[in-house]
Amino acid sequence: MTLPQILSLAILGLLMLFLIWGKFRYDIVAALALLASVAVGTVSPAAAFSGFGNDIVIIVASALLASAGVARSGLMENIVNRIFPNTGSTSLQLAFLVIMVTILSAFVKNIGALAMMLPIAFQFARRSNTSPSLFLMPMSFGALMGGMCTQIGTSPNIVVSQIREKMTGQPFTMFDYAPVGLAVAAIGIIYLVFFYRLLPQRRKSAVPNNEHLALHAYVAEARIPAASPIIGKRVTDLTAGANGEVRVVKLIRNTNNKISPLPDTILAEGDIILLEGSPKALDNVTNSARLLLTTERHLLAADEKTGETDTIEAVITESSPLIGLSAQNLDLFDRHKINMLAISRPHGRIRSRLGETVFHTGDVIVLQGGENILPGLLADLRCLPLARRPIMLGSLRRGLVPFIILAIAITATALQLLSVSVAFFSAAVAMIVFRIIPGREIYQALDGQILVMLAALIPVSEALSTTGCAGFLGGKLADFAGTLPAAGALGLILIAAMLVTPFLNNAATVMAMAPIASSFAASLHYRPEAFLMATAIGAASDFLSPVGHQCNLLVMGPGGYHFADYPKFGLPLSLLVIIVSVPMLLLIWPLR
Repeated sequence: MTLPQILSLAILGLLMLFLIWGKFRYDIVAALALLASVAVGTVSPAAAFSGFGNDIVIIVASALLASAGVARSGLMENIVNRIFPNTGSTSLQLAFLVIMVTILSAFVKNIGALAMMLPIAFQFARRSNTSPSLFLMPMSFGALMGGMCTQIGTSPNIVVSQIREKMTGQPFTMFDYAPVGLAVAAIGIIYLVFFYRLLPQRRKSAVPNNEHLALHAYVAEARIPAASPIIGKRVTDLTAGANGEVRVVKLIRNTNNKISPLPDTILAEGDIILLEGSPKALDNVTNSARLLLTTERHLLAADEKTGETDTIEAVITESSPLIGLSAQNLDLFDRHKINMLAISRPHGRIRSRLGETVFHTGDVIVLQGGENILPGLLADLRCLPLARRPIMLGSLRRGLVPFIILAIAITATALQLLSVSVAFFSAAVAMIVFRIIPGREIYQALDGQILVMLAALIPVSEALSTTGCAGFLGGKLADFAGTLPAAGALGLILIAAMLVTPFLNNAATVMAMAPIASSFAASLHYRPEAFLMATAIGAASDFLSPVGHQCNLLVMGPGGYHFADYPKFGLPLSLLVIIVSVPMLLLIWPLR
């Protein structure tokens, strides 16, 4: 090996060691690897920052924004709450959860798909009186498998597509991944649904009890408009999707006619309903029934500087001028362009209409207004803002619009009308233009660490090729695999990527392994497509540890899992992926 080859390999080895150590953030480690490569001359100063303009970074960033827009719509959760049968069967519940999260993660970032379905999993666990640990790890693995099915499903697929374009001039298309990905997902779903008993049932999991963490239930007031699907239905139909977390406190018809909100009471247009529950549950009910909060008025132009509105919880202190007054007395909207959406009283119950409720010390109120107006107003009213939580109650959402935007982007790439980068950048911009994602949340939705890591690793990984190191390693692997059949050579690359990805971010695994895989294929005089696909599948198959992928880490605490639970449940699935993937890759992507 030449000195540049040794240096490029040494830097990559040190990068992997530091990432496995986990003491430093992976974006910082990648940035240091880039600087070290420039310092020793394996990356030229002119190419050092080429990664920041690479299509890979644009596509991943755009996919993150598009995913956040779909998740923020809340539509999927409302659909599930309304149409899924009220079954207590653990197997049926698990099958539904795994299939849904697998399908969603093919088009939405897998951690976003998993986050959308987690509340449903906890509802099912309560309904069937079982531990969430039986649901969460299978859902995480399902999300990883779903990401294998499309180009945008997971970062490794995006990376190998760009690498193939550099090698052959032709990238992988949106659904080139589908034949092998769907086969893996199908066998994986069968395993997850029928062998979930390998998982521990940990009743004393680290699931935070929302009922204990939350303040007392909020009360909100809503009106049934003409377009509401709840007209002519019963009170129980209104609250059915909330699984007992919302109840109707009062029902007012024809302005002053108070009706007992019995379960069989039929709802009519114009009815005023006083609802009690958590902000999340209240939002689900008002959004799915298309109710209008009576205290909410038009706020799109409330903030003259940004046009953005915010929703925040605040507690009324003992020196607040609000004490002894009501929202009607204050005329909050006309005077301050502020809506009061809900109120919670820790030591008492609220039975009066929201606008007529007199404020007490310790009341917690949910206010909506311009994001630059609220902080100053809270100071003037001597209310203390609580720790920020994502409160969607009263938030402006566009229903099907984010799904339509995502569908247009996917269709444009599938028909090759636009490149993936342009199509998804357009989708991300559309999410902002249509205010599906508020301005204050745009950069929160972007995972800065993964984007910087990708941008920094692109020139570092390319140094493996430019110095000839990838070719050298590929040749050595080819010598080792020379006596193996084609399936054995392909399986070798798949297993190598699968073993590396628990210790690295999956995108980092692809950046390191793909150049070696392509050189390995060239040394054996094979076409590179199957080997690149094998690298992506191996990198996405992170079933052996909780630390290699965010999805596994996300469910570890709530599921009460131990480190050893992952290889116990994930190793059989990894073997199934190898058994299914290798023959499928040989069938779909011939080596000659």
